Amino acid sequence: MAKRHRPRRGSLAFSPRKRARSEICRIKREELAGGRKIQGFAGYKAGMTHVILTDDRPHSLTKGTEVAFSATIIETPPMRVEGVRLYSNTYYGKRAVTEAWVRAGNGGDLGAIEEKIKRNGNERALSLHLIASTLPEVVSGVPKKRHELMEIKMSGNVEKDLEYAKKVFGKELRVKDVVKEGDFVDVTAVTTGKGTQGPVKRWGVMTQIAKAARSGRGRHVGAIGGWTPRRVRWRVPQFGQTGYQQRTEYNKRILKIGDKGEEITPDGGFLRYGIVRNEYIVLKGSVPGPKKRLVRISHAIRVHPRMGIPEIVYISKTSQQGR
Repeated sequence: MAKRHRPRRGSLAFSPRKRARSEICRIKREELAGGRKIQGFAGYKAGMTHVILTDDRPHSLTKGTEVAFSATIIETPPMRVEGVRLYSNTYYGKRAVTEAWVRAGNGGDLGAIEEKIKRNGNERALSLHLIASTLPEVVSGVPKKRHELMEIKMSGNVEKDLEYAKKVFGKELRVKDVVKEGDFVDVTAVTTGKGTQGPVKRWGVMTQIAKAARSGRGRHVGAIGGWTPRRVRWRVPQFGQTGYQQRTEYNKRILKIGDKGEEITPDGGFLRYGIVRNEYIVLKGSVPGPKKRLVRISHAIRVHPRMGIPEIVYISKTSQQGR
């Protein structure tokens, strides 16, 4: 009898599935968006709503008509530039050369960084990163006092980056300095944690219904291996940590950037978040993580259509508090 072949059930993507070390996501990719002085920003997820806009997708069957889409509101208060760090691109990867902090006693100044750049001479072997912090105390929906500190990459041209760093050193960055309406961005966040779950929910395998009347097991896999080898292979789906892992979603379009929270805040505020009081962006579609989660925004590096500013007809402000 011929052997039946089929694709394996259950995805092995993002293995091993461990808890994230920190909610401040690290963006490790080396691709840079050309023509951008700053490569990213950060905000807090407030909630979701739906918008009605004129469809301007080039090959859409509903082009020119009004269509409804789900959207995510991310509150983006200003970020303060706390320091600048200079990296050297070595054979073994990037190595920090020196850094400058706004607070006295925590390092050198920008003059020291300028000296290092002049001594090196090879601009391609150096890169500058901004060290920025969030301001959670100005966000009403996030009960947090400690600032999140993160590095933000710059354009890659050391001379131009140094000039820009001098302008913003110790000052505040705003979301409009980084992105604009109609841009496509990638969002990175830690997903909602679900704790320890079984293989059916964790991996999406088909449920094996036990035939034995006294087994008491329903949602489980069948055999987890043969006699040989005498061990359980890592490819076998088993129970374990589910969720609370760093994930990136690509090509999210910015539908709107505003500074008046009442324009998008539902009646009574967002459920389990509250009222948006600072600058915000409206992203088309969903974003990883629960409400109040820190979301890092970076310029899209995958191929995406070139589109202008979307024409929004309506943003839902219906109360989310229930009847």
